[in-house]
Amino acid sequence: MGRFAVGSEVGRLRGVLLHEPDLELTRLTPSNVHELLFDEIMWVERAQLEHRAFAQVLRDRGVEVLLLGDLLAETLGDETARKELLDQVVTVDAFGQSLAPDVREWFDALPGRELARYLVGGVIPEDLPFPPHGLVGASFHPTTFVLPPLPNQMFVRDTSAWMYDGVSINPMAFPARRRETLHLDAVYRHHPLFASAEFPVWYDGGDRYPAVIEGGDLLVIGNRVLLVGMGERTSPQGVEALARSMFEAGALDAVIAVELPKMRAYMHLDTVLTQVDRDAFVVYNGLRKSLRPFVVTPGSGGHLHVEAEDDLFTTLARVLDVPRIRTFETGGNELLAAREQWDDGNNLLAVEPGVVVAYERTVDTNQRLRDAGVEVLTIPGFELGRGRGGPRCMTCPLRRDPL
Repeated sequence: MGRFAVGSEVGRLRGVLLHEPDLELTRLTPSNVHELLFDEIMWVERAQLEHRAFAQVLRDRGVEVLLLGDLLAETLGDETARKELLDQVVTVDAFGQSLAPDVREWFDALPGRELARYLVGGVIPEDLPFPPHGLVGASFHPTTFVLPPLPNQMFVRDTSAWMYDGVSINPMAFPARRRETLHLDAVYRHHPLFASAEFPVWYDGGDRYPAVIEGGDLLVIGNRVLLVGMGERTSPQGVEALARSMFEAGALDAVIAVELPKMRAYMHLDTVLTQVDRDAFVVYNGLRKSLRPFVVTPGSGGHLHVEAEDDLFTTLARVLDVPRIRTFETGGNELLAAREQWDDGNNLLAVEPGVVVAYERTVDTNQRLRDAGVEVLTIPGFELGRGRGGPRCMTCPLRRDPL
């Protein structure tokens, strides 16, 4: 795979991490989707086919694709890695004193791939190879989650983010996603691909609430600058902690932070704004005027210097050293634009400057980009789109060229 480093949002993409959805999507029902941060259930087999088609589009453009399920299964073949991860997952608080030892014994005996599938896919009572004990076990119903599933694991952008020559292992905002981070932490520390590499960890996961940060809010725009959204899932406390870590390491000159409404429709910055070329962004016009930038730089006496500026795109042009920023608004009239923003029309993944991957359903936005010379590679998203995440959400770049 080579050296892990992400020097931009739009430089040529060399290597990427994906997670093909599996057992975890079969656990979604109309009664639990909202608790698990989904809006509706998905046709699992079709979602898998769409995800494989997405991965093939990337491979066809020369991108090396790694799958988290494979990496996690291989990591669990290491006894130390397995013990550390299961010590954090199978706790008395999670399972009760009577049930925890039996679950741990069962998990310890599983092959790595099967264990990885349950850790992501969750466990229900019928999966248990033993009668559940104690009050916890007696209270189980057929639909009880013995171990809750992680259907959002396919949005690997959020749980870890490679920025310049290091990685942030992100503390997630909502309890339904916090266990995802444990899997990335185990892979990065123990899988041979990563354990043999040397890289700094900018932010080291764990339960840091309210200092939370998620990768969908982090845009590596280049020139030693990070663009960060602060909204429903990334807090000012999390941004400060990440900025300090990267400033102290000399990896970053500035953070541009923008506030977002704390609404599901705009859960991350990359649902309303993504970079498509060295001087170009696609943006949802409904929020354009409210994206006010705060420029954060190292200050004196251990403080951060924060300066509010008037216009995000003027600020971006300055830090990217371009005459102006070209912008493409989400397509159609106000009604169509709102629909296409909801369908991830702004959540584009650049594979090189001026070449992006998008859902085929965002027809007007895609056409606007094509009319301006941006090459748009479309993928099906009939089922994947139900998860409210597009091509950028589903990818964690591991290697990307700087500009």
